[in-house]
Amino acid sequence: MEYTNLGRTGLSVSRLCLGTMNFGPQTDESDSFAIMDQALDRGINFFDTANVYGWKTGEGITEQIIGRWFAQGGGRRERVVLATKVYGKMGDWPNEQGLSARHIIRACEDSLRRLQTETIDLYQMHHVSRSTPWEEIWQAMETLVAQGKVVYVGSSNFAGWHIGQAQAAAERRNFFGLVSEQCIYNLMTRHVELEVVPAAQHYGLGIIPWSPLHGGLLAGILRKIEQGTAGRGASGRAADGLAEHRSTIEEYEKFCAELGHDPADVGLGWLLSRPGVTAPIVGPRTAEQLDASLRALDVRLDDAALSRLDELFPPVGNGGPGPEAWAW
Repeated sequence: MEYTNLGRTGLSVSRLCLGTMNFGPQTDESDSFAIMDQALDRGINFFDTANVYGWKTGEGITEQIIGRWFAQGGGRRERVVLATKVYGKMGDWPNEQGLSARHIIRACEDSLRRLQTETIDLYQMHHVSRSTPWEEIWQAMETLVAQGKVVYVGSSNFAGWHIGQAQAAAERRNFFGLVSEQCIYNLMTRHVELEVVPAAQHYGLGIIPWSPLHGGLLAGILRKIEQGTAGRGASGRAADGLAEHRSTIEEYEKFCAELGHDPADVGLGWLLSRPGVTAPIVGPRTAEQLDASLRALDVRLDDAALSRLDELFPPVGNGGPGPEAWAW
């Protein structure tokens, strides 16, 4: 396994992050336990979850599964850099969501209880709150850090200017501020290259891409459909994306075959080569899928391969950061 620092911190995390969103809804508890044990065995020490995962309002099903896995002992908690999130709806009352100081502190206490741990290593705001002052948000986060309940704070789904706002407010309080931004980023969705990635690099945030294979469309979807193993990649939003981009995906899968790599490995390998990226989030439903994702660590894309991928999946505008991407 390869490791890198999370943003400007001294914290070492694996270049792949284990996403747990499938634990509960798609993967039962015993299989989830096996996947987490396997992740540690393979050297993956970075686990990501959220209080809303499990998709039963207020229950935090996925966090509960992880907590029961930690409770088995054996150094599991000690070896894991644990990330979870706050913002989403956890009840029917008005203050059971968002980023008010009240909700942040209560949601943290609830996550700690479900996760059966005393500390969250990376506490991420799952979405920006346009109605909450940054001074209030940072006051709550400072309290949690001072109490030893949170070590680092991250963001998710922020715009570049939100990152700038957050860091300016944190600096006024002599607080460390954000250390990471978790955003959708893959070959088919490159908008973050305009402003989010440059802002993250400027302020020392590590990029943690979610949906690195765009819901399975970059994971060899056409071959899997032919084999009858496509799973969720052949339904819902992914199916709509396939209908729109089928010809490009056909060319992509052909190109990956020429490279001698599986499409999923190329998609993850491309992200691993991108400036500012700390660790793409892989969300396996099975142990086999987890092992398959490790092959991406061995993918090396030369300039010619990267240029071909840019042809297939062009960056936004002229490419790179704004304003050059859209102006002279």
